[in-house]
Amino acid sequence: MANERFGLIDVGSNTIRLVIFEMDDYQGVTELQNIKTPARLVQYLDDSKKMSDEGIDLLLAVLRSFTEIAERYSIKDMKVIATAAVRQSVNRDEIIHQVKDELQLDLELLAEEKEAYYGNYAVRHTMDLMDGISIDIGGGSTELTLFKDKEVKEVHSFPFGTVSLRRQFFSDKKHNDKKAIEKATQWIRDQFRQLDWVPDAQVPLIGIGGSARNYAEINQRQIDYPIAGIHEYQMTPEELENTFDLLVKSSMKDLSDLDGLSEDRRDIIIPAGIVFKELVNVMAAPSFAISNRGLREGIILERLNKEYREPYDLYGVKRQTVQRLFKQYDIRPISAHQRIMLADQLITLLKEKGILKVSDEQLYLLHYGATLYYLGSYIEDDSKSQHTFYIISNTNLHGFSHKDRVRLALLASYKNKSLFKQYVKTVDDWFSEDEKEALLHLGCIIKFAEALNDSHVNFVQEMALEEDGDDYRLDVTYMGDAIAEEYRVNKHKNHFERVLGKPLTISLKSVTEGSI
Repeated sequence: MANERFGLIDVGSNTIRLVIFEMDDYQGVTELQNIKTPARLVQYLDDSKKMSDEGIDLLLAVLRSFTEIAERYSIKDMKVIATAAVRQSVNRDEIIHQVKDELQLDLELLAEEKEAYYGNYAVRHTMDLMDGISIDIGGGSTELTLFKDKEVKEVHSFPFGTVSLRRQFFSDKKHNDKKAIEKATQWIRDQFRQLDWVPDAQVPLIGIGGSARNYAEINQRQIDYPIAGIHEYQMTPEELENTFDLLVKSSMKDLSDLDGLSEDRRDIIIPAGIVFKELVNVMAAPSFAISNRGLREGIILERLNKEYREPYDLYGVKRQTVQRLFKQYDIRPISAHQRIMLADQLITLLKEKGILKVSDEQLYLLHYGATLYYLGSYIEDDSKSQHTFYIISNTNLHGFSHKDRVRLALLASYKNKSLFKQYVKTVDDWFSEDEKEALLHLGCIIKFAEALNDSHVNFVQEMALEEDGDDYRLDVTYMGDAIAEEYRVNKHKNHFERVLGKPLTISLKSVTEGSI
């Protein structure tokens, strides 16, 4: 399947978007092209829900342009889907026939439930949340999906979206008209309260789509957020409210200059915010999380899971993300396996002596860090620690919260205490002093495990940690010659001494040659 390319045109109520996806040998998905136009087709529906000729002509023109672009990418096939604006049109059959006759494209209408399904499919397969309600707000519809233990329990589609709400409540009014906001707020609150599974749900709300992304991006700019990426970014209800208040207080000109806000969403960002904050309030949601993966990604991920052996497993999101990074950065499997094995042995010795306590969650993180250790060497060996920390902490990693991303980056990049402190300084208030020390110790263990297999060919047969007066002695039995390891472990034993809290003597022996 190497380098297969697929095209997807998403005809939404607010925007029409073309995405070209490329699949690699390990089922990784890369966007080669992602372009959109704010067509706002929902505005071309009259009171009888008929789409005007002007709206149909606009749709055809955009599809024609996007098709010409897609042809340059040698795609395997093209899928064209339409949501609320076309779905709600009483003349939708005519629209479908015109698209087929003029462009030879099969325009597929997604039912409300299917639209919600695909968006939530992406959420459940790329985020490490077991429970939640996802919201996908478009220009003409809003889909809610409740999931528990990663299984969908409830789905509902509301026939309103950002564009239709603007037209319903803000027509001929300023974007921040106080009375319009009050009326829209009460009306939207009443809509959500009609569903018995929404009030007081007390689970995270996960936002899908451009409006949700904009709220996250604006909030990040306002607080000088230290790392990149919005997938799995979480806002508190207070942060969401503050961001909304900022938008309400801003003039249209101010909104044009506001970092994080797309130009084409200036007039609909407040209706979107009313929906988000009222749903958070009705749900009593503890947080508003953002998914950068939605309808389009859900379609692609489902396709991959059907055609291959579940490369996107509901319950293995983190593990599979690490596996893809491992392959992407060409990390040697035998070296990674040896690091994990040696780190586990060191952890066991430390636990037996009562020196270190490691939770299951920390052990998983240690394994991931050992797997991806110094992946930055793929770019440049001299600055591999810096590259490793930057790549991992600033990449949208499926299944990893932003704090977990940084935790993983600190372990996989560990070189010395000074660099560790330099990295953690950027997110100093994210972790307690105890957690910083725990992460430092885990990084030290990975570093020392790497030194124990410096040549990447010699295998440790056995290790024993003994108290020797006020010191510790580590007896290491090797198979074969360990000249490189002898030099390396003595050079880097200070990292393990930091965990022990005492000086360390190292004794290396060969199973065939005796003490070396």
